[in-house]
Amino acid sequence: MRNGVSFDNLNPAAFLERSALVYPGKPAVIHGERIYSYAEFRERVCRLAGALRGLGVGRGDRVAILSPNTPAMLEAKFGPLRIGAVLVPLNTRLGSREIAYILNHSGAKALLFDTESADTVRGLTADCPGVETYVRIADGAPDAADIAGPEYESLLPAADPVEEPVELDERETIAINYTSGTTGFPKGVVFHARGAYLNALGEAMETGMNAETVYLWTLPLFHCNGWCFPWGVTAVGGTHVCLRKIDPAEIYRLIEIRGVTHLCCAPTVLTALYSSPAAQGRRLDGLTIATAGAPPAPHVIRTIEGMGAKVHHLYGLTETYGPHTICAEQPGWSGLAAAERGRIKSRQGVPYGIAHTGLRVVDSDMAEVPWDGETLGEVVMRGNNVMTGYYNDPQATAKAFAGGWFHSGDLAVRHPDGYIELRDRAKDIIISGGENISSQEVEKVIMDHPDVLEVSVVGVPDEKWGEVPKAFVVPVPGAGLSAAQVIAFTRERMAHFKCPWHVAFGELPKTATGKIQKFVLREREWAGREKRIQG
Repeated sequence: MRNGVSFDNLNPAAFLERSALVYPGKPAVIHGERIYSYAEFRERVCRLAGALRGLGVGRGDRVAILSPNTPAMLEAKFGPLRIGAVLVPLNTRLGSREIAYILNHSGAKALLFDTESADTVRGLTADCPGVETYVRIADGAPDAADIAGPEYESLLPAADPVEEPVELDERETIAINYTSGTTGFPKGVVFHARGAYLNALGEAMETGMNAETVYLWTLPLFHCNGWCFPWGVTAVGGTHVCLRKIDPAEIYRLIEIRGVTHLCCAPTVLTALYSSPAAQGRRLDGLTIATAGAPPAPHVIRTIEGMGAKVHHLYGLTETYGPHTICAEQPGWSGLAAAERGRIKSRQGVPYGIAHTGLRVVDSDMAEVPWDGETLGEVVMRGNNVMTGYYNDPQATAKAFAGGWFHSGDLAVRHPDGYIELRDRAKDIIISGGENISSQEVEKVIMDHPDVLEVSVVGVPDEKWGEVPKAFVVPVPGAGLSAAQVIAFTRERMAHFKCPWHVAFGELPKTATGKIQKFVLREREWAGREKRIQG
C-alpha cells in the first residue's frame, strides 16, 4: 500500500525527523566530552546517507558495521535506512572467520569498523570479495590507515546530505541481525520497518521514556539493534549517552554527571554493578532499568531495587526485535515484602501493549497448556515484532514458524494471572532418572545464598541417572564458600533430586551482552561422551 492522505508507512527514520524539528538544540548524543544536538545528529545522519550513496551503496544493499557503542554506531541505525539500504550490525566479540561468514552470507557491500577491531578486519579482507568499501571509525583507538578506505569523520563533511528519506514499504527489510550461532554458524534475522517502529514505541511506553530521558548505552548497540531502543529514545527526543565498554565505576560516574534516567542490560551487568567496589555509598534513585537476555534471579532484582532503581523485566529474542514481553507491575506489588516482590518480578510476564504481540505456551500439539503455574510448554509468539524470517534460509524459517507461530525454544509455565515464567531453554532442561529439572529454578535458589555472586547450572554425565545438575559458581570475593555449603543450602530449600550433585568455582563464559554461555560449560563436561538419558 502506498502512502496517502489517510495512510503512511511506518518507518523509524521518521523519529529523527520529528525530534530534530521539535528539539533542534537539545542534546541528542553525548560521547565523552562531545555533545551533538538533534539538529547536528540529523545532519550527520544525512551526510552518512550521502556518503554511502557516494560509495555506490543503494537501495537494498547491505551495510555492515563493527563498532562498540559510539556515535557512529547510533548514526548507522538511521543513515542506511535513509537511502533504503539494509544494516547488518556485527558482534564485536566475533573473530575474523565468523564475521567473514556473516559478511558473505548477508552480501554486505560496505563495512564500517571501529579501528579497535582493525586486527579482526585485517584477518577477513581476503575472504570477503563482495565488500567493496571499508570505512574506518577512529574513535577510541589509533587509525588503521593500512586498511584501504576512507576515515569516518573525514568522510561525512565531504558528503552531499540526503535530506529526504526514501519512501519504504513498511514491510521492507531494514536490518539483518545475526544470532549468536551457539550451534554452528549464525542465522540472519530479518527486521522490517513496521516491527522496528512499533517495538520502539512499545519500549518508550512500557519504560516511561519521554523528552527528559537520558539513556545510557550499557547494552551493546549491535544486539537486536539495541533492542530497538536507538529508535525508541530518539522517538521521544531523549538523550543518548554512549559507552564503549562496561565499567561499573564509569557507569556510576555517568549516571551522576549526566543525570541518567534509563538504561538496559543483562542481569550479569546488574550483578557487576552492585558487587563493584564503586557501589559503596551509591544510590540509584530515579533510575529505570530494563533487564533481559537471561532470566534475572529474584535476588538480583531486589538488590538493585534496594539501591533505589526501578527494574522492568523484559523477555524476547533476536527474532522478536528484542523485547516481546514485560513483567508489568500490578497495583499492590509495591507493598509486598522484598523477597516476594523479587520473586514475582522475576517472571517474564505479558505481551507488550502497543505492538499487537501474540503469546502462548503450548504443548507438542500446539494446544495451550493450562494456566496453572505448573504445566510446562513451549513459548510461541506472533505479531508485528516477529521477524520476517531467517535470511536466505527457508528451511530454518519454516521450522521456526511451524503451526503459524514463532517457536522460541523456551520452556515455560503460565500462571493463573496470565503471566508466563520461563523454566528453561528446551536444550537446557536436565533429565535425571526420567525427572525434568529446571536449571533456572536451581539457579534462583543458589542465588539466594549471600556468598554467591553468579551461578550457572547444567546437566553433567552420571552413570546411574544419565545426567545430574552441576552448579558453576562465582562466589563473593573473600567469602570462602565451599561446595558442601552450596549443596546443603539447596537441599534445605528444594526437592533433593533437583539439587546440584557437583559444584565448581570460577569465572563463567559470557557473550558480549553478558549472557552466560551454558553451551560452553555443557560441552566441556560432555567432551568425548555421547549424551544419553536413562529413563
